[in-house]
Amino acid sequence: MVHELYRATGLPVLQNRTFADAASARASASADIVLVQDQVSGLIFNQAFDADKLSYDSDYQNEQAHSAEFKKHLSDVEAVIARHFEGQNLIEVGCGKGYFLEQLRDHGYAITGIDPAYEGSNADVIKAPFTRGLGLAADAVVLRHVLEHIADPVAFLAQIAEANQGGGQIYIEVPCFDWILERSAWFDVFYEHVNYFRLDDLRRLFGTVHEAGHLFGGQYLYIVADLSSLQTTPAQTIERMSLPANFTASLERAVQIIQSAPEHGSGIWGASSKGVIYSLFLQRAGVAVDQVVDINPAKQGRYLPLSGVRVSSPQEAMDALPEGANLFVMNSNYLEEIKRMTGGRYVYHAVDSASFQ
Repeated sequence: MVHELYRATGLPVLQNRTFADAASARASASADIVLVQDQVSGLIFNQAFDADKLSYDSDYQNEQAHSAEFKKHLSDVEAVIARHFEGQNLIEVGCGKGYFLEQLRDHGYAITGIDPAYEGSNADVIKAPFTRGLGLAADAVVLRHVLEHIADPVAFLAQIAEANQGGGQIYIEVPCFDWILERSAWFDVFYEHVNYFRLDDLRRLFGTVHEAGHLFGGQYLYIVADLSSLQTTPAQTIERMSLPANFTASLERAVQIIQSAPEHGSGIWGASSKGVIYSLFLQRAGVAVDQVVDINPAKQGRYLPLSGVRVSSPQEAMDALPEGANLFVMNSNYLEEIKRMTGGRYVYHAVDSASFQ
């Protein structure tokens, strides 16, 4: 039994896939979100999700480690891992482009990676989805920003536990749904994420939890637990939840800001998940920004799904946007870094801050 929390239609199937031309981007696949809460497990997921629509390849770009602020976050993650996994053999399931895996290797960890979107040359990374058939086992498993993509997260964790001989430890990191609700961050809900976790949801999954908390300014949750203590059925009564009544109200505020001063120009800083959804919804509301900026070179000069918006480099955007332009910053964690990069020349709107709601 489930109850509906939120609905959105026509979102990109893979919001972090970029395209070589605007026409291909506009013609890319779309799908719907029907966010529901399961009344037995308490887990929140997209009831309309179809995993067969997803296919990760080299056009999928979600590397955040170009930012000094995000590198600081990865150092915080490494500190958690060091407290529990130091000297142990590790497997990172969903290692992406391998940046964090290489960071752990540089600090002496023996680690194997698994990811179909991997592009590097490390022979210890398997370019494939995780399956039990890979025959891999380790003292501990690192699972960063993977579980939100898996249609049945409990079954997936059970597969990892079984593949790992029924035990070992696991570090899990996922976006925090409570943070999304507190900030009315409607642009942080997208098709590729089938699951939306709260800290209590993660705690309920395991009988033995060694550490749990928040990272990255509260945007992420993490937990360190024993895989052998995975609980496939909840032991607690689940509280029914609901979304804030004004969950998407900030979209109209952004529209008004852009329409009130078109001569000043406007831009979005951040062409990853948040910026993809934000620019698409602005476009559908009848307005368009002049620039969408990203520091990831792999995204620059390419086009975002459905909206067909072109991604600019920071220098290109600064050359085009006049002083005093409105700049919508998609992640407030990067606000000070962006101000430094742009010399404080714009009017900055951190759209995920409490003051913007």
